[in-house]
Amino acid sequence: MPNMLVILESPYAGEVERNKTYAVRCMKDSLHRGESPLLSHLLYTQCLDDTVPEERKMGMSAGWDWIKQSGKTAVYEDYGISSGMEQGIKIAKELGHEIEYRRIGKNP
Repeated sequence: MPNMLVILESPYAGEVERNKTYAVRCMKDSLHRGESPLLSHLLYTQCLDDTVPEERKMGMSAGWDWIKQSGKTAVYEDYGISSGMEQGIKIAKELGHEIEYRRIGKNP
């Protein structure tokens, strides 16, 4: 049986290096739960500049398309919930997807 496709929401902007480290930890946590996670904010920022509004919008839109393919959104909230995360949560709720809030502790 395939793993559940799960969208992970965690902060990105602001303290970017800290948030990238945290996002990798979130992905590992999800994988250890037997899930197949996607962190669009880690993937798309490899080729798009999150500080350029048009590119940020493009990356966020692509991430929202993936939400439609998943069955669940996991919100990692140790560092709070950003406005970008709120938008992803809103879309997941509108689609009637399961939303789970998680904490794994702040980066050591």
